[in-house]
Amino acid sequence: MTRVKKEKIKILHSKFRFSVFNDTSHEELFVFRAKGLMFILSICLTVIFIIISVTILISYTPLREFIPGYPNAQTRRAIVENALKVDSLEHVLKLSEYQLTNIQRIATGQKPEEMELSTSPASTTDTSIIKAEKIKEDSMLREEVIRQEQFNLGKKRGIEQIEGLHFFPPVKGIISDGYNAALNHPYLDIATPSNTVVCATLDGTVMQATWTDEAGFVIQIQHSNDLVSIYKHNSKLLKKAGDKVTAGTAIALTGNTGSITTGSHLHFELWHKGVAIDPSKYIKF
Repeated sequence: MTRVKKEKIKILHSKFRFSVFNDTSHEELFVFRAKGLMFILSICLTVIFIIISVTILISYTPLREFIPGYPNAQTRRAIVENALKVDSLEHVLKLSEYQLTNIQRIATGQKPEEMELSTSPASTTDTSIIKAEKIKEDSMLREEVIRQEQFNLGKKRGIEQIEGLHFFPPVKGIISDGYNAALNHPYLDIATPSNTVVCATLDGTVMQATWTDEAGFVIQIQHSNDLVSIYKHNSKLLKKAGDKVTAGTAIALTGNTGSITTGSHLHFELWHKGVAIDPSKYIKF
């Protein structure tokens, strides 16, 4: 056995002492005695204990949020909300594609595809309702009518003028807010009791019947002569996309649904060739 090995073995069997003294009074405050092997083992166990303790503190206490780069509660909440918003936007895009497809089918004389009607805003997500991006109904409608015009270029057109057409009043009530395009109000608000029957103003085909956060239950009808009528804030829809309706057919019940309504009423819009027109000029409410 070499001399180096003998010295190492001697160190392992030697006794060591670790003391803590008061620097002022030189009083011994703590003392730890152990043989070399036990001393090394004690140091290793202490280091392992410190590592385990720090790991537990970081994993199961709020201290982990102080680690640079670790997401805090607000960041994690924002990630979840953004994921839900993306999901809602995908739903809106699919709905827009569905509407445009139906307009093309109607313009070519085909039967519109049917889409399952949502009876509750909660059906758009599997979690609690999170406000998503609002659907811009007016802008979408203009795009839809323009697209419809493109597909009708080679078709025989109906009556170009709408004067002389017999419009059926969608509801009987008081006009609480009239048509005013200059004030960005190109529609009528007609005050009615809740659950009043809403009727189709002309013969046509339902091209949309769904829920939106802003307007509640909405139904849109495509008529001949490049006319489109829209009915918003309903409490219940009685028709679904693709249904054929005649003037005076019950299509919905009035209500107060959606985020931009202040009472039971019908929001009624009438569009001709992509331009909003004043329904009160043709309909007596």
